[in-house]
Amino acid sequence: MKTTKRAGRVGILTFINYVLVAAAAAICVIPMLLVAAISVTSDRALRLHGYQLIPSEFSAEAYSMILKPNSSLFRSYGISIVLTLCGIIVATSITAMAAYTLTNKNVKYRSFLALFFFIPMVFSAGLVPWYIMCRNLGLTNNFLSLLVPSLVFSPFNMFLCRNFMRGIPDSLMESAKLDGAQDFHIAFKIYFPLSTPVVATVALFYGIAYWNDWFNAIMLVNNEKLFPLQYMLMKVQSEIESLRHLQPGIPVKNLPGESMKMATAVLTIGPIIFLYPYLQKYFIKGLVIGGVKG
Repeated sequence: MKTTKRAGRVGILTFINYVLVAAAAAICVIPMLLVAAISVTSDRALRLHGYQLIPSEFSAEAYSMILKPNSSLFRSYGISIVLTLCGIIVATSITAMAAYTLTNKNVKYRSFLALFFFIPMVFSAGLVPWYIMCRNLGLTNNFLSLLVPSLVFSPFNMFLCRNFMRGIPDSLMESAKLDGAQDFHIAFKIYFPLSTPVVATVALFYGIAYWNDWFNAIMLVNNEKLFPLQYMLMKVQSEIESLRHLQPGIPVKNLPGESMKMATAVLTIGPIIFLYPYLQKYFIKGLVIGGVKG
């Protein structure tokens, strides 16, 4: 009898958990669906009926203006994709190797190096020295000007990897050294594969940062052929707003406003949404374990 009552309570609690999780998922999904719906709704319908999950008047005018024939947006998409992939590979590799170095007990002055990496987390030199250094290094109007300034890895990500790697038994490194393995092989054959969750988490952080970056373009690039996606979309949006407000001869009612903003958001977040499901299990595990250990 007691077992039946206990099983009934567990079933009720499970049902309540499912309801709460479904409600939380709906809270997260509904805004995204609303953004997608607004992006295919005419501005006239938005003015008359407001925001609706099911558009009362479909219109692809916003997308047609952004994705017009011979649009430079496709080139910007390619630049952002290549930039993100290169940034993920190189920045994640540098971060993981630095974390392994600080984890290796055979490295002298590990504490001093950790303090050296910690200082940029607290203090910043400022924008002017950063810009002068980029100019002196020739990081202007080229692809490297989009990649290198953000390539100096985040100390937070490095400490996250280091804390995770500290949980790997030292006996593995000692056994590998007894077998004649060098640090390079120990790092890439033992430590990095065992640190896949935290490495994937850091890679996701870098991928989002590079995909959403527009600051380097606005500061260091004047060549339109090198504009990444975020900066190009911001430029298109500002040009349309200028036409709507500064040139009275333009039929502003025919130019999309809110739908243009939402279409821009849809085009921007699309690849990141597809990337999250593949890295979600690593993201949760790496963030929790890496933040607790050490």
